Amino acid sequence: MADVASNPAPKISARNVTKVYETASGHMTAVDDFTLDVAEGEFLAIVGPSGCGKSTFLRMLAGLEDVSSGQLTIRPGTDPKTPLNSVVFQEYAIFPWKTVIQNVAFGLQMRGVSERERLDVAQGWLDRVGLAKFADHYPHQISGGMKQRVSIVRALANDPEVLLMDEPLGALDAQTRVVLQEELLRIWEETRKTVVYITHSLEEAVLLGDRVVLMSAQPGRILEVYDIDIPRPRSIETMNLPAFALYRGAIWDRLSAEVTRAMEMQQ
Repeated sequence: MADVASNPAPKISARNVTKVYETASGHMTAVDDFTLDVAEGEFLAIVGPSGCGKSTFLRMLAGLEDVSSGQLTIRPGTDPKTPLNSVVFQEYAIFPWKTVIQNVAFGLQMRGVSERERLDVAQGWLDRVGLAKFADHYPHQISGGMKQRVSIVRALANDPEVLLMDEPLGALDAQTRVVLQEELLRIWEETRKTVVYITHSLEEAVLLGDRVVLMSAQPGRILEVYDIDIPRPRSIETMNLPAFALYRGAIWDRLSAEVTRAMEMQQ
């Protein structure tokens, strides 16, 4: 995990966060009494059964959902022009009428950055992820893995304080997913952005995360937080380590009962 001794204040602070929805059948609590700190530069992964409130928590962090009670804050950086967060969703949320480089530069355009500067920044990110020769292509001309790569670097090009990722690799085939997992590891090592990463994959959570938060079935509460003490830099070969298998097994031992409970609730 990132060394935060010189800056002990958390980047993200959640205190007793609860989210309640009004439904036709009454109140429905999606997230309940969620308390957690995330350090500056930490890669935090969150896992849990379907419908446990993982994405709801992330959407509250992003400001896309209101908090029903409790307090949820992201500590701003020193530059007031820097956005607090950028979000990468599972779907390819890129504009079909814009080229790849225009998509990557979009956030900077919305912030009023000059055309030359934003295209220079976007081109730099495309160079870093091997998409430079596709800069003038449109989304329908590139693969699904490339589209998601565009979504990720568009978020990073905007230089947010926090990167929020909601199953960003969930829609990809297995081989493309492995390639992008390694790419995410490399990019994070370079940028050390604070990341909150939602995934259903325990392997992905242990591979990427400094810590893994395990949430319960609805209403979503924190059951356990696992410190992943596996040295960085990591790669796909990290999955072959005995420690990796131990972490995955320990998390699944607790998660399996919650998955069963979630399935029974849906019957």
